[in-house]
Amino acid sequence: MNRVGYWVDLYQAEQRLGAGFLLTRRFVLTALHCLRGKADEETSVEVVLSDDRPVPGRVCRTAKDADLALIEIMSSHDVAIPIPAAHVARRGDRWRGPYRPDPGDAQLSGCVDDSSVRHVCEGGGSVEALQLTADQLLGDYSGYSGSPVEGTSPEGGPAVLGILLEQVMDRQSTEYRAANVLFAATVAEAMRRFDQFDVGHLIDVLRPPPVEHFPSPATQEPTVLPRLAERHSEAESLLISLQRWSESNLIDPTQAAQLRLDVVQRVIDAEFGPSRHDGRI
Repeated sequence: MNRVGYWVDLYQAEQRLGAGFLLTRRFVLTALHCLRGKADEETSVEVVLSDDRPVPGRVCRTAKDADLALIEIMSSHDVAIPIPAAHVARRGDRWRGPYRPDPGDAQLSGCVDDSSVRHVCEGGGSVEALQLTADQLLGDYSGYSGSPVEGTSPEGGPAVLGILLEQVMDRQSTEYRAANVLFAATVAEAMRRFDQFDVGHLIDVLRPPPVEHFPSPATQEPTVLPRLAERHSEAESLLISLQRWSESNLIDPTQAAQLRLDVVQRVIDAEFGPSRHDGRI
């Protein structure tokens, strides 16, 4: 791979399974068929980051009809890799695939033919997908499954548009050869499929423990301070994500504004104790 990025390789028992990418610092999204039938929920996998660092993970959710799987990185491992914003593609946009199965393989690029087509996966489910044309005529794109489709954000930086799932076979060929047409599930589809990306669930991650078990800042033990730092980091990441999702029309801007206030309140409650709203002092 030509630079440190948010895409990953997945291994099990030292066997490479396929590609995926960090949708957040905690969760890896991949195509279910990349796991080759070897993973049910709770199955352990090794996530090899693009800097060649391995971290342990487990399959926490699968959507078999949509050919999607979510892998959770163990909380004891900090993955401090910059992750691009999610964005909504438009017909005619240019796209690129930053992931390559091997260093000698081509890097994919092309054009978005359709930004929101209903595509029926081999698993039988209908997903919101991008229909893509690839510039590279490879004849077989299977090694790229599970990898991210990138576009450009309004700010000019990279943005994740979707996840590569399937290739279209060339009907004119007498050989088993793919045309240069690919389908990728949108990021919005993946977020709808997994409750880990439901805003209520994300806010619950920041929910403070009961006040009677949470000492005041003046009496906190040293071991509590790292948890506060981790909570602050999670809150900051969530606030940024909510802003990006709002700007990309993945969630309603009014809802996003209220959720940002909720996140801030959760952090304040966690550090100083729940606020009273019944008039008592």
